[in-house]
Amino acid sequence: MAKSKRRPKIPDRRATVTFKGVAAGTLSEHGSDTRFVYHEGWKQTIACTLPAEIRDHYRLGGLIPFFEHLAPEGWLRGRQARAGGTAEQDDFGLLLRYGADCIGAVGVVPVEASADPIHPAPDLVDEAAAVPGRTLSGVQKKLLAWRDEGMFRPCIDLTDPATHIAKFNRADLPTLVWNEDLSLRLGREVLGNDRITAAYRGVLHGIDGIALLVERFDRQGGNRLRLEDFAQILNRPRGREFDGKYASSYEEAASVIERHSARSRIDLARYFDLVVFNLVIGNADAHLKNFSLLERAEGLRLSPAYDLVNTLVYPGYERHAALEIAGRHRAFDNLDGGIVAKLGSDIGLPRAAVRQSLDRLATAFARARTLDVAAPVGPDDFPTRYRDIVVANVERILM
Repeated sequence: MAKSKRRPKIPDRRATVTFKGVAAGTLSEHGSDTRFVYHEGWKQTIACTLPAEIRDHYRLGGLIPFFEHLAPEGWLRGRQARAGGTAEQDDFGLLLRYGADCIGAVGVVPVEASADPIHPAPDLVDEAAAVPGRTLSGVQKKLLAWRDEGMFRPCIDLTDPATHIAKFNRADLPTLVWNEDLSLRLGREVLGNDRITAAYRGVLHGIDGIALLVERFDRQGGNRLRLEDFAQILNRPRGREFDGKYASSYEEAASVIERHSARSRIDLARYFDLVVFNLVIGNADAHLKNFSLLERAEGLRLSPAYDLVNTLVYPGYERHAALEIAGRHRAFDNLDGGIVAKLGSDIGLPRAAVRQSLDRLATAFARARTLDVAAPVGPDDFPTRYRDIVVANVERILM
């Protein structure tokens, strides 16, 4: 009888997990399973799904979801995987290479230094995308940036402050930066400046093309603030096709606020406003990773809104809301005031508060100057199409 060939044993990998730069525990790989153990004497919880009262956390068949969602997606994942010689599906490997400085307060630092060098970058974009020890989550083409002597530069070294995220157009979506900038400006008019992340269009020194330069609210005065998106808090595995962030409902997402916000009644009302705003502007990509809790003096609070885009202006994109409402993924054409009002009641808001919120939003959209188009160039003009979608949604959802 022929002897069966044994698979070569995959060596276990280990990393030190830091919280605000201080070693908090160890993340280790055991075949296809992963384990996180707090260091002896560490008492502070670093993530909602990793309470410090439970010292040992384990996941069978994959990386613990909190850490999965720290790894990059899309364009940046491909660039970092190629530069680091890492398989694109290998979240643990990507974090070992690039996870020392992630979004939020948690970092992932290899216990054993890698002997494999990062491949030389052919240009500045690749160099900035593959800075060892730094990564970003999210699909869009983006780089870390900082302001230096009146201009924005890409971060190409771990000592660069990384105070901003520069987001770029895609070749097939040349209005994407314009779209997000317009949506954020509209959000400030409708919801208020303090509830929307600060951002502005500009250029990144040495890199062609217009960028949206987004201020990082998880970095203040050089300090790392705890920031967790709702996919992390709901312990949702990312999925092989990165679709775990869509496997939920807006009602379930609201439960994150009820359980973890230090001011849950205020944040629940703000969350409802934000969900309705996303529906009105036609954002079919407002998934779990687009809502987060941010560390404040009083505890975790709903973060400023980010990643606001009118996706309905792009014909090839999804025409249903990203998350379920009342048990179904709702087509935008079928959304109305009754469905949205019921959502507000279902997440625990009083009916009178829901009505006041919808009336307030309707008034704010009617007064918003961002939607004014001074000189439309025709029916296919981007800002005109953007405005027409919003106006139609306002009439159907808020009136």
